[in-house]
Amino acid sequence: MSRKENVTVQMISCTDCDHRPAAKIIGRCADCIRHLPMPDFSQDFHIPVRKNLGLPLTPPNDQHGILCQFCGNSCRIPPGEKGYCGLRMNRTGKIVNLAPPKRALAHMYLDPLPTNCCAAWFCSGSENRGYNLAVFFYGCNFNCLFCQNSSHKYLKNARTVSGDELVQAALNPSVRCVCFFGGSPEPQLPFAIYVARRIIQESSNTKHICWEWNGCGNPKLVKKAAELSSMSGGTVKFDLKAYHRNMSYALSGVDNRRAYENFAMLAELFPEPDLLTATTLLVSHYVDQIEVESIARFISEIRPEIPYSLLVFHPDFRMNDLPITPRNQVQSAHETARKFLSNVNVGNRHLLQFAS
Repeated sequence: MSRKENVTVQMISCTDCDHRPAAKIIGRCADCIRHLPMPDFSQDFHIPVRKNLGLPLTPPNDQHGILCQFCGNSCRIPPGEKGYCGLRMNRTGKIVNLAPPKRALAHMYLDPLPTNCCAAWFCSGSENRGYNLAVFFYGCNFNCLFCQNSSHKYLKNARTVSGDELVQAALNPSVRCVCFFGGSPEPQLPFAIYVARRIIQESSNTKHICWEWNGCGNPKLVKKAAELSSMSGGTVKFDLKAYHRNMSYALSGVDNRRAYENFAMLAELFPEPDLLTATTLLVSHYVDQIEVESIARFISEIRPEIPYSLLVFHPDFRMNDLPITPRNQVQSAHETARKFLSNVNVGNRHLLQFAS
């Protein structure tokens, strides 16, 4: 079976308007989602996904629970239970991590440069020869139904890695940069910051430190991470998944306003070019021209030269009935973004050969 045949469109008609396409798991089209009065509808299809994965069904908000402030979900975790990410738990009145002390649920691998990271199209570091040390964290503070790296959701299969192991791997002379991604680093961000700081110190600041995240971390931790990238010549990439609140809930299960707040904060604190960047995955028929225009307008009001990349989507996880992003959706999104921004890229272009 060819790749094109494997992504045959199986979308349904929207259950509200009955004429625009919709993913089976969501049931509604993008326009109808945006016009709903409240985002509570999304839990009808996010909760079964979370249950099958053995993860907390919604961000806990127990008035007697302990507040976790690692990310924008601000979980109040009751005794013996876990936060939304599945990595933080209330054990005997204290919040502890699922991973043992000084370890994280993650794995690492060497990615030859120039690599396919989301900043490679403008980052000078990608022109180096050698390797990127890719540090992939398990777990996430989102529940993206379209996740392109869904293996991070299966925490029972996760391995652990120590800070010492990561630092030693990064000190290899052939390693030029280190990228923390996943999943998303936010639920294990203090550990990642500790490792990144050691790498800078023990390498005499010869390694670029980069982050790829959804951006909804604790602002103080996000600032510390960005400081390390600024110091080392790395990049901080925000995955701005959607702009409309209802669309964020529909696609990712939670509100992503914190990402925009953190993005604006870092843009003010670190005005140097090519540190801060953003991507948006063009989820077919959902992350459309309307979403992209709002995101691009937001970025332009900060600095119109900030690099912005639109990524072609391929069907995955629970939205595998969608097609690869249609060419007309890519074209309209690209044209719209360029009205506001001077540095716009289209990533995953190779997938367009299979698009309609």
